[in-house]
Amino acid sequence: MFIILFHGDDDSMKRNIIFLSLLLLVFWGCQSEDTRVANANKKLGSKEKPIRMYFVPSLEAGKVVASGEAIAEALQEATGYYFKVAVPTSYAAVIEALGSYQADIAWLPTYAYVLAKQKYDANVRLITVRNGLKNYRGQFVAMRDDIQTLEDIDGKIIAYTDAASASGYIYPSAILKQRGITPKDYIFAGGHPQAILAVYSGRADVACSYWSPPDENGRPMDAREKLYETYPDIFEKVHIVGYTDWIPNDTVTFRKNLPEDLEEKVVEALYTFSHSPQGQETLKALYDVDSLDYATDADYDVVRSALKAMNMDPETMLQ
Repeated sequence: MFIILFHGDDDSMKRNIIFLSLLLLVFWGCQSEDTRVANANKKLGSKEKPIRMYFVPSLEAGKVVASGEAIAEALQEATGYYFKVAVPTSYAAVIEALGSYQADIAWLPTYAYVLAKQKYDANVRLITVRNGLKNYRGQFVAMRDDIQTLEDIDGKIIAYTDAASASGYIYPSAILKQRGITPKDYIFAGGHPQAILAVYSGRADVACSYWSPPDENGRPMDAREKLYETYPDIFEKVHIVGYTDWIPNDTVTFRKNLPEDLEEKVVEALYTFSHSPQGQETLKALYDVDSLDYATDADYDVVRSALKAMNMDPETMLQ
């Protein structure tokens, strides 16, 4: 409780009241943040309050949940902590969940991580590895014969994945902007296979998605591969038009203010799981991931440099 006596003229009293008001706002704001942290961490990992692990909806949600729950089960066995899996409807929703303490761990794409770091001081701890690589490219694909180069995209309809996807929106849209190529219109399909399918079904002329090198047998392993079982002519009909620059792979990111011992225990368990036969099978089904490796925020400085060169601010990109 504060007891303050003011002396002086009216103007002086007004200034004192304003100063006190600001002081109280700062005080209560700090206390509120401390309270949020304490509440978020209290009994975290218990059956009553499981660690919440969120995944982005870059693939069909049901498949992501199935793989996510397999990871959660393995982590529970390894750490003794309980986990709860969720797949929100957008990349932005996952980022906001980290910032509001609704999510403790998030499997975030590259750009989404950069934004989560900038807005909410999230911490990348692990990076995905595919075909021995910790980076990848975006691709432009089309089905129309008259679209063979990036310049042919001018005046066409594009299917992007999500506004927070580096390979499915940020990098490809920046390339088009730099080259003065103006699409007629665009849509956000909600995921990489969905964007490819928009071209295959005729809803869009061009799609942007991730590209990864072919496997040891020469089979393409880009986003089209996810549709091959249902649409076996997908590689024949939908061709690659061009690529983006190289991008660091997606992440496993932890919210700020997690208990240090809990975070370290989960990181080590995830790393170990990702190098086990069961883990490799699960991660392959999840996001075509072979394994996980340790990562730091500095690994993503190249993305910040690229965004700066493109005059793109992560803080405003999703507004």
